[in-house]
Amino acid sequence: MEEKDILKLIDHTQLQANATWEDIVSLCDEAVKYGTATVCIPQTYLKRVHDKYGDNLKLCTVIGFPLGYNSAHSKVVEAQDSIADGASEIDTVVNISDVKNHRYDEVKKELAMIKEACGDKLLKVIIETCYLTEEEKIELCKIVTEVKADYIKTSTGFGTAGATIADIELFKKHIGPDVKIKAAGGIRTIEDALAYAEAGCSRIGSSKVAPLIAAKYNL
Repeated sequence: MEEKDILKLIDHTQLQANATWEDIVSLCDEAVKYGTATVCIPQTYLKRVHDKYGDNLKLCTVIGFPLGYNSAHSKVVEAQDSIADGASEIDTVVNISDVKNHRYDEVKKELAMIKEACGDKLLKVIIETCYLTEEEKIELCKIVTEVKADYIKTSTGFGTAGATIADIELFKKHIGPDVKIKAAGGIRTIEDALAYAEAGCSRIGSSKVAPLIAAKYNL
């Protein structure tokens, strides 16, 4: 893969609590200019961005973010509200508490509810790998596959660590053929992004990489 092709994989991201409207507009303008896959933005900005950019920009947002311990019902409502406001992709944080307590039936039930709420919109499941054992990661690969989520995603970027190539390789061994992989968290250089793309990631969440590629190639 050529470096410029990475832009098509990037969810250009701004999820900081202190992000202003000007920050969001700057992010969206970059995404349109560079041709990134989406922008990943807080739910509170979805409607304003959709009103401003319309179909020129695909919108992704996060729900149950960043800790995942919201109720299943609240995540369903977040997903529904996000879609109504223009989101075409939903990244949900798994209930990490249930995972650590090995309440896998509850994890599966919640994700199935969110998947149903998403309808034909993409669902990415953030499992926050930094908090999990290998056994727990493997179990979540199975659950994400069973509920027919579109992606398994490594990290929120707000945990104690982000994506690793080792986790991508683990995912590839245990997810079903219809589940794709998104790497996020700590991906700050073109070299990082290229490594994850070549490892098999179909999406890359980053706030840094798209502008770096654009600057390098004068886009």
